[in-house]
Amino acid sequence: MKESYKKIGFIMMAVAALLAGCAKDSSVQEAAQPQETESESGTESAGIAFTGSDVDGNAVSESVFSESKLTMVNVWATYCNPCLSEMPGLGELAGAYDQGEFQIIGIVSDVPEGAGEETVDEVKALIEATGANYTHLLLSESVYFALLTDVSAVPTTFFVDENGAVLDTVIGAMDKSAWEEKINALLEEQ
Repeated sequence: MKESYKKIGFIMMAVAALLAGCAKDSSVQEAAQPQETESESGTESAGIAFTGSDVDGNAVSESVFSESKLTMVNVWATYCNPCLSEMPGLGELAGAYDQGEFQIIGIVSDVPEGAGEETVDEVKALIEATGANYTHLLLSESVYFALLTDVSAVPTTFFVDENGAVLDTVIGAMDKSAWEEKINALLEEQ
């Protein structure tokens, strides 16, 4: 029982931190440094390690990054109008690239794993209404500590290579053409 209260307290603190800001204008930040993780051989390597679940309850881990040369991770919240406004363009971009080259993953920062069915259904309705038909993760302790500890506003978007290294971070919303320009530039560098 004590462990349940501890997890609920953690999730409430994480949500409160993310509720502190909803960024309207984008500003490019320096690339975040990936967490150092220890491999099975005992040596440290750059990368992100997490386990979580998507809005349909499917398990997702850091191995998702190896599925594409470049992954755009868009951290959003259900209350954030700039987040919701950019999602139709993101949905179009998700379908415009070959999956082996580029993919988008959303993280719903204000809805934790284990949220009630009604809450998750509301998230699914927002995803459908915005045409953001790509994987969306719910907030978990693992996802928070691996990916969101430096996120102070939504939307925040960062780009991860196939090895789990964070390449670039953008705070705030951008339109489809600006995202497309950034994606193409990052793909050319890969």
